[in-house]
Amino acid sequence: MLVMVLASIDIRIRSSSVNVEGLRRLTARPDAVKNAPIMKAPRFLLRGFRRPSEVASLALGKLERRVLEEAWQRGEVSVRDIYVAFGELIAYTTLMTTLDRLFRKQILDRRKDGRAFFYSPRLSREEFEHGIREDVIDGLLGGSAEGIQPVLACIVDTVSETDRELLDELDRLIKEKKRELRRKVG
Repeated sequence: MLVMVLASIDIRIRSSSVNVEGLRRLTARPDAVKNAPIMKAPRFLLRGFRRPSEVASLALGKLERRVLEEAWQRGEVSVRDIYVAFGELIAYTTLMTTLDRLFRKQILDRRKDGRAFFYSPRLSREEFEHGIREDVIDGLLGGSAEGIQPVLACIVDTVSETDRELLDELDRLIKEKKRELRRKVG
């Protein structure tokens, strides 16, 4: 659950641009300031920070992702299976190379049967996505103790703005982890 929260964090800033005409109207009518709608801060992504889905996109090409999806659906595939599944629109040798790349990236396992190779996912979709989230979290925390505090504060702020139950779940997970760590020490 915490991983899902971390995966959805966006860092927000206040916009520095000012609508001069709107400001004039508000200052001309002081009661308008009280009744003015509260605007949410715009969201942006820091340069170099990627959402987990974008990390997967960078780690795998579009064709690799499509082939991996097919392998997850079928369990075990050959080049021929993928070739037929894609309507014979992509060259057989291209698919052979793509499957081999996924094998070399240790995402697929491979076994030989006669002259053909059969590929199966080494990781489930959930394990793959979990690994991506872990990489994103490691990137956010950066390994330094002083960098963790602002990230944790941002997580709590983001969660509390969107879902009180999720904040309670976060609290429960923290307490559970503390109990688990005490048991290991004691």
